[in-house]
Amino acid sequence: MKIRYYIDPETGLPHIYNHDVCEVEVEEILEHPGELRPGNDNSRIAVGQTYSGRYLRVIYLRETKSNGLFIITAYELSGKPLKAYLKRRRRKIQ
Repeated sequence: MKIRYYIDPETGLPHIYNHDVCEVEVEEILEHPGELRPGNDNSRIAVGQTYSGRYLRVIYLRETKSNGLFIITAYELSGKPLKAYLKRRRRKIQ
């Protein structure tokens, strides 16, 4: 599957770098998401834990023509959003 990233026009680099997230981490979440949800405007949201232990939220679009994904952004979960995700996971497991 082909994965493309939104490029920040100011830096010329993938936008995920602004959030200290790398491509490998995004791919880990997409391969083994703990949660998949619909987002806004046909986007999808994948949430999960990387192999290094970070919890990330990845927002992306499916590209039907190329059968790929376009990554809009990804960032680390913390605070209340992280607690809510962990609580949903515990309920799902029980």
